[in-house]
Amino acid sequence: MKRIIVRLLLWIVGCWLVIGALLEPVVPGGWITVVAAAIVATAPLAVLIRGFTRSRYRTAFTRLWILRPFWYVQLLLPLLAISGLLGALAGLPFGLGGYAGRITMAVAAVVLVAIGLWGYIGARRLVVRSIDLSFDTLPAGLDGLRIVQLSDLHVGPQTSRRYLARIAAAVREARPDLIAITGDQVDDYAGDVDHFVAAFRTLSATHGVFVIAGNHDVYAGWDAVRRGLEEGGFTVLVNDAVALERNGARLWIAGTGDPAGGSWRRGAASGVGPDINRTIARVKPGEFVVALAHNPVLWPTLAKRGVDLTLSGHTHYGQFSIPHLGWSLASPFMEHAMGTYRQGGSVLYINPGTNYWGVPFRIGALPEVTVITLRRGKNAGRRERVA
Repeated sequence: MKRIIVRLLLWIVGCWLVIGALLEPVVPGGWITVVAAAIVATAPLAVLIRGFTRSRYRTAFTRLWILRPFWYVQLLLPLLAISGLLGALAGLPFGLGGYAGRITMAVAAVVLVAIGLWGYIGARRLVVRSIDLSFDTLPAGLDGLRIVQLSDLHVGPQTSRRYLARIAAAVREARPDLIAITGDQVDDYAGDVDHFVAAFRTLSATHGVFVIAGNHDVYAGWDAVRRGLEEGGFTVLVNDAVALERNGARLWIAGTGDPAGGSWRRGAASGVGPDINRTIARVKPGEFVVALAHNPVLWPTLAKRGVDLTLSGHTHYGQFSIPHLGWSLASPFMEHAMGTYRQGGSVLYINPGTNYWGVPFRIGALPEVTVITLRRGKNAGRRERVA
């Protein structure tokens, strides 16, 4: 943690030095004003550090009006510094280094603010995506089964109650047979689970509401998060599976642990790391399985073990994607980053997240309630519509 903080401070100082060098000749007070602005903009870092070291629960006010502006500034700083530096370098041969740097930085600021507003609006544009997935292995009795998937809700005291009510209403309108919530229910603290339960405890489906662990649930303290979810009436699956009966046919719902459970000391309790063998130990060969795995990195192993459909989240599509190119900010970092994938007879669907994490920003990766209808067919495929 100390190493991360030192690097972050060095990064911030470097950005402010570039910005300050360009602004110093034209702002009243020169460097005094620049240094004062830098101190004010960086001061919330102390709140951030204190939250990590003392595990203090952050209020809605702290998250909305202290930490969120801090992260906006940290996102803007390097972009402004780089644009100003490039402008200054381009203007140097003409003796206009400072002037060109300031103009370039001002243009970049206007563009970035416009993009930020676009992303903020996108973070509130909840869509309902209906997908028909066909499987030749699907028992006839499961044909037409409707699964509603939510993922990466990151609920905390700062989350809009009105927005959460819109999500709940969309789920109820879909009339699900089964609801799957695929991880990251809470933002960063175990206490956030109370806000999640308050928003979604009234959700119901014919075959139940199932929840799995995500990395943020682990970071927050999985034991407490799980206890809150179970007390709220949700069925929590961790490396376990349950069998459901519909029209004389059997369906297994399996929930994995999360890879964060094996690498983050605070969340390593209760065996929350993934154990695929244990997850599907009770499933007999040939039985149809829907697995819930927060991190799609688990899908290849699940596919090899004969799991028919895996529902994941985690990637958020980087909260910025170009859908028609099949590319997102998450794509350079993950083999399976967005949308639907197939390996033999196994299918993976990655939900882009039903809310956002960090700052409210989504472009091309709108928050989504996914309605998946299972279809029986000779040739496995996908059809979708968006509302």
